[in-house]
Amino acid sequence: MTKLEALRARLPDEARDIRLNLQAVLQSGGALSDGQRWGTALAAAVASRSGELAEAIAADARASGVGEEFLADARAAAALMAMNNVYYRFRHLVGKESYGRMPARLRMTRMAQPATTKADFELFSLAVSAINGCQTCMQSHEAVVTGGDLSEEAVHEAVRIAAVVHAAAVSLELAVVAPVAEDGGSF
Repeated sequence: MTKLEALRARLPDEARDIRLNLQAVLQSGGALSDGQRWGTALAAAVASRSGELAEAIAADARASGVGEEFLADARAAAALMAMNNVYYRFRHLVGKESYGRMPARLRMTRMAQPATTKADFELFSLAVSAINGCQTCMQSHEAVVTGGDLSEEAVHEAVRIAAVVHAAAVSLELAVVAPVAEDGGSF
């Protein structure tokens, strides 16, 4: 049993749909390469602040033959978007033109020099931005991704992965807040 399968098995009955969806969205095939699929999942797990889930996804990605460059870019995208999504969501939601004219002065060198490709890094950034709910960042990354090598189907698949991985991270917390009674039911 892989680390991810073990985590899936721990998801409570209330999250049965998430358990099944997690297995489905990480299967090979579709519009994403293995590196893109696993990188998106890792970026989403990091963005969801689930170290346990991130570790399991990284282990399964490595076991599937995904290179470290995809995992490194996924982690870097999650870190950069943790900063950018807060900053640009603020500018968007406040809506004052004066903030839009002020330079961000935030370093983002890794985005311009990814370990994989620009499209892959942008895809991981898009998935994290979807989790963090930053409209400006989602629109920007989606435009770069679809203007380059990837299709709308690839974007859709990446956002589905992000949604399910985020839900899995939340669902792992259900076991903590809803302990199981000795007879197998919840308290």
